[in-house]
Amino acid sequence: MVLSAALLAGGCVTRATHDDLQRRFDTTSADLAELRLQHEERENAFVAQLGAESKRRSKLETSLDESRQLADGYARQVAGLQAVIADKRQAIAALERAVAAGEQELAQVLVRRAALKESLATVSLALIELTQRKLAAERRVSEYRDVLSRFRALIDAGKLDVRILDGQMVLTLPMDILFASGKAGLTAAGKASLLEVGAGLATIPDRRFQVIGHTDNVPIHTSAYPSNWELGAGRSLTVLHTLLEAGVPPGRISAASKGEFHPVKPNLDEAGRAANRRIAIVIVPDLSELPGYDQLETLSADWETTA
Repeated sequence: MVLSAALLAGGCVTRATHDDLQRRFDTTSADLAELRLQHEERENAFVAQLGAESKRRSKLETSLDESRQLADGYARQVAGLQAVIADKRQAIAALERAVAAGEQELAQVLVRRAALKESLATVSLALIELTQRKLAAERRVSEYRDVLSRFRALIDAGKLDVRILDGQMVLTLPMDILFASGKAGLTAAGKASLLEVGAGLATIPDRRFQVIGHTDNVPIHTSAYPSNWELGAGRSLTVLHTLLEAGVPPGRISAASKGEFHPVKPNLDEAGRAANRRIAIVIVPDLSELPGYDQLETLSADWETTA
């Protein structure tokens, strides 16, 4: 309106022009007002959007802070777990070392145990053998006492001597009681003594006997006895037959001769030579009663198998 009045006052603008300009002015004003409204609406929308974005950003920052705090907490937990894991690994390593040491110690214990078992087995075997030896020794002592008891009369009369010689029990009869010099025929007193000895031997169970003839070193050269070997053998056979007559089983007796080659005293005088002229009756030991007999029997069987 102000513009219209001014134009009209000047008188230089027609009414039509004025109206046109007025319309254009009004239109422009309306457009401007609409633009201002749109601007305000857009500004308000932008401000609202900016406020929303600010709120969203604030929320995001808060959430980020919370996430960072949570992450820090997780990091601390992870660090704690890593420390625990490190401790556990050290403990496991210590346990592994302890197990290795225990296994080594166990191996040593097993070795010592095996050695102890072997030692115990050796000691047990030694004790068994010692017991067997003791029992065998007791049997031999008992047997020796039994023989002494059986022949006490002959021993006391000086007709028989019982001794342990070379690990064997030997009954010795002086030759001068049994035989005349250079002869193999028994004297009457000699036969009586032998019959008494044979009766005693016949009562000893499960024993074998060997009659051995011994001479002095005086040479003999006769048709019957070319040497002391034959003389000793002849005398031992005569004694054997007399013992058989007394009841000694033939399967448990044998005869042998050692001539002059097993003296008990030097042949320097008559006393020494008389001691060497003798008949020895050996009670043959039973090897099965000796310790180690089982091993000997096994060795013999193995030898026969490989021979």
